[in-house]
Parts: sequence; C-alpha cells; structure tokens
Amino acid sequence: MLGLTPRKLHPKVPRFHGEGGKYRLTAAQGLAALSLDALTSVVYGPEAIVLALVAAGVSAISATLPIALVITGLLGVLVISYRQVIAVHPNGGGSYAVAKQDLGPRTSLLAAASLVVDYILTVAVSLAAGAASLASAFPALGNHLLAVCLIGLAVLTAVNLRGIADSARVLMAPMALFATGVLAVIVVGLCRSHPAAVVGTTQTFHISEAFGVLLLLKAFSAGCTALTGIEAIANAVPMFREPRVRRAQHTEVLLGVLLAVMVLGLVILIRRHHVVPREGVTILAQLTAGAFGTGWAYYAFTLITTLALALAANTSFGSLPVLMSLLAKDDRLPHLFALRAERPVHRFGVVTLALVACALLIAVNAQLHRLLPLFAIGVFVGFTISQVGLVRSWKTRRPDGWVPRVAVSAFGAALTAVAGVVLLTTKFLSGAWFVALVVPLCMLLFSRIEHYYTSVTNALNRKRTLRPPVPVPTTVIVPLGEVDEIAERALTAACSLASDVVVVTAQDEQQKAEAMREKWAQWNPGVRLEVISSPEHTLVRPLIAYVERTVSDGKHVAVLIPQVEPQHRRYRILENQRGLLLAGLLSTRGHVIVCLLPVQLRPPDLVSE
Repeated sequence: MLGLTPRKLHPKVPRFHGEGGKYRLTAAQGLAALSLDALTSVVYGPEAIVLALVAAGVSAISATLPIALVITGLLGVLVISYRQVIAVHPNGGGSYAVAKQDLGPRTSLLAAASLVVDYILTVAVSLAAGAASLASAFPALGNHLLAVCLIGLAVLTAVNLRGIADSARVLMAPMALFATGVLAVIVVGLCRSHPAAVVGTTQTFHISEAFGVLLLLKAFSAGCTALTGIEAIANAVPMFREPRVRRAQHTEVLLGVLLAVMVLGLVILIRRHHVVPREGVTILAQLTAGAFGTGWAYYAFTLITTLALALAANTSFGSLPVLMSLLAKDDRLPHLFALRAERPVHRFGVVTLALVACALLIAVNAQLHRLLPLFAIGVFVGFTISQVGLVRSWKTRRPDGWVPRVAVSAFGAALTAVAGVVLLTTKFLSGAWFVALVVPLCMLLFSRIEHYYTSVTNALNRKRTLRPPVPVPTTVIVPLGEVDEIAERALTAACSLASDVVVVTAQDEQQKAEAMREKWAQWNPGVRLEVISSPEHTLVRPLIAYVERTVSDGKHVAVLIPQVEPQHRRYRILENQRGLLLAGLLSTRGHVIVCLLPVQLRPPDLVSE
C-alpha cells in the first residue's frame, strides 16, 4: 500500500567494486596476505643456524636449540613492540612512521630506505627460492629458473592489481596448507623414534672455525632470517577492516605464536634426529622425509612449500605500496604513488615493485645464493629503529606502565642491532656491500625529492597577498587539418572560451593549401583561417613556431587541440597521435595554455560492435 511500507532508516548506497570494508582484510586474510614471508622463513631460518654451526663440527649442532630459544624470545619482544607500533601509528608505515615521529627526519629516511630495499629483496628471494624448490622436484626446470620467476612475478602483479583482499583470498589456501604441513612434519616426526627415510647425499664437514662466541653470534644472526616479514602487518594497518588496530594486533599475535611453534618444533626435530646438511636437499626436505617417508606425502608437501615460497612475495605487494604512499604524502616520493584505484590498491606502487624486482631477478639470473647475502639486513635496521623510537616515545610521554615497555623495547633494540651488525660484517664481501650502497642512495633520492617539493611550495607561496583575478583577452589557436565534424566541434568549444579565435593549418603542398581555403570559404564559420606552408613536410614544428610568434606579440594564447577518442580502446593506436605530440611540446612552454578536446565518434562500420 502506498505510504505504508516500512522505510529503511539507513538505505544502502550502491558501491563500486573495491569500495567498503568487504574489500579490506580480516585477521585471517591479513595472516594470509601479509605473513607468508614470515611463515615461509622457517624453510631457511633453522637451516641457516645449522649451516653456521657446522663450521665448528657436527657436534656444534647441539647449540641449535639454545639459539632458537633466544630467537623465539626475540620474536616475542618484536611482536609486543609491533603491537605497540600498530596502536601508536594506525595509518601504517611501521618503523618509518615511528622514526618520523620520534627520531627525526634523517632516521626516518634510513628506515624508509631499509624497508624499501628489504621488500624488493623479499620478492626476489621468495620467487627464487620457490623456483629452486620446484626445480628440485622437476629437474627439467633447472635451466629455466628465471622464466619460472618472471611468470610467478607476473601472476602476483596481476592478482594484486585487482586488490589486496582479492589476493588474500587466493593466498589463504596455500598458507593453511603450508602451516598445516609444517605442523604435521613436527608432530609426526616427534612421534617417530628414528627417521622414516633419509634423502640426499652425505657430506664431509671440515672444521673451519672454533666453537665460541663469534660462531654463536653468526649462527644467531643467520637464524634471525626466520624473523623477516613480521613487520609487514604494522606497515599495512590501513588495509584491515574496522576496527583496524585491533584486527592488525590480533594478526600480529597469531603470526608470532604460529612462527614460534614452527621454529622451535623444527629445531627440536633437528636436534632429536641429529639432522645435518646433506647435498641436494634442504633441511626441511630431510625432516619431511623423516616424518612421512618418500611417498606421495613427501612430494605433495614439497610442492606446497614451493607454492608458499613463491606466494610469500605477496607480503611486499601488500606492504610496500602502502609505505610508498606514505612517503609520497610526505613529499619523499612522487605524488602519483599516493593515488589509489577504486579497489584500495596503490597501483603505481605495485607496478614499480614488480618492475624493480624483475630487473633484480634478471641481474642475478634468479640465483638464490646471490640474493641471500643481501637479505634481512634492511629489516633488522627497521627492527632496531622502530624499537629505539618506541623507547624514546615512552620516555617522553610516560604513560601508565611505561617503564616495562621501555625495558622490552630497549632489550629488543639491542638484540636486533647486534644481529644486524653481525649480518652486515659477516656477509659484506658476499654481497651485503650492495645493500650498504643502495640504502644511502635511496635516502639521497628521498631527500632530493623532498627538497624539490619544498622549493615548489616556497615558490608558490612567495606572495603573502594575492591579487584578485583580472580577465585578460586571450587568443585561442585551433590547429586543424580538415573541414569536417571535428572542426565544427573544436570551433564551437573555442568560441565558447574567447572571442578571438584563429584556426591554423600547416600544409606541405600548395594544392592542398588551396583546397583547404576553398572548403573554408564554402563553410564560412566566421573564424579566421591561417594557412602555413611547410615544404619540409613537417607539420608540428611550423605550428609551434606560429604559436611562439603570437606569444611574442604580447598576446595571451590558449591552444585547443582536438583529439579523436574512438569508442573502443583497441582502436586508439590507429588514430593520429600528432595532437598529443603537439600538446606535449607546447606544455613545456609555460606561457601557453594547452587544452585537449576529446572528440568521441562512432564510425558507421563500428556501430554494430
């Protein structure tokens, strides 16, 4: 009945695809989209500890568990610290946001540069590790590692251009399978009194280093690669659904608990079964064979591990574009990185990350051993900066319970600083020098961009008192080549802008020039026509020269350039691009106003499409 139907007090407004909380992350989706890097680090973290200790002999591997316990303790400290970072900086940015607020501009530049480098390396390392794992199961791919990496990179880029929540749904199944598989390896392996099977070839180890404090530090810093990626959640808080802070904090805790269980479980299994490095297989592959044997479960989990390693690169795709948008808002990167599409996606950041990672993979030919020495140094710089910043923040604000918070953050900062220094010094000649060079260059780039934006702002604000606008007579120049519908629409628009309109045409043959004059006279639109002779067969240069002569006469000039816009994008390449070229050249001349007039036509032969 009219007027008696119940009305909705809050009617729904139709949304575009990608708008609203539906396209942001839940805690489970955040764990999938932003934590695969950290979770898959258990593939090489415990193995890195064993490889460092074995330099002092097989007996030194007994120290694996104490070192893993220290690393797990550091993980707990970092989780607590990053929960605090999420609460204090809900707009994301992680260590960069902390440094900018509490440690000053130079330290924030260091944090930003370190994070950018580390996220790019995360993509390259994850894809290279995934390709290497796949090649170990399918040896025929051993000569095509780069192609496999680039295909994986293209797929990840396409998925992330659709939106971070869409990519999270894609990643939830691989993450769950990988985590379940690792936990199954731990449980089944611990239930066995001895390994079900042994894979790989026995190696002989020569003692090359004494067992002491330095070796323990090396093993600790090498094992800390298992902590890479836990900062990603704090960097991407804006990608979560409301309440964003609470969801991000829950995700951080989930990641910390799961990662601690996996690292400790694998290390206990290594110690119990006396697993040592063997040629042709990873430590995780040995543990898998020891738990499941070499049947279908072994190969299935190997493939799952390969997929998870490849998709771990998605952590960077979820976090780095957000960080780049923050840098752009702070005038430290071009402002286009702050733009977002309909889905909450920073597409310029995604594409830039993909291109740089592609170049890096090509440069090292997708060889994992050439990437690992560069890895994890940047993230430890970020760890240390974020915790030092929190120490300063708590000491300055002094809220209730600030003393234990300062103690936890200071302890974590000391541990991560030691790990970072040891990593840099022990891997410097192996490739860490590249990171030590690139990070300062990135800082210089951010600083120069910021200086440019500052100078532009100062130039625009030189006048304290602005004068009211005064209308100035303007001559509108319309370049045309034919008398047709485009000319009609262009002149209609030009005459609406100013009373002084002149049409300019450049002709390379006298016969064409006379034909143009005759058509113009027959049409007689009441607008002056200037025909320029161009015997050199160049049309753009004479038009630019005419515009410059008009400007030199003291007139204000606007150039209205009609450009055909076909109904279908696939036909755009077929249109004449001379107008765009002319607009680009004229736009470099600050005394000319350039206007592009899109003219949409529907040719008769395309109407049916």
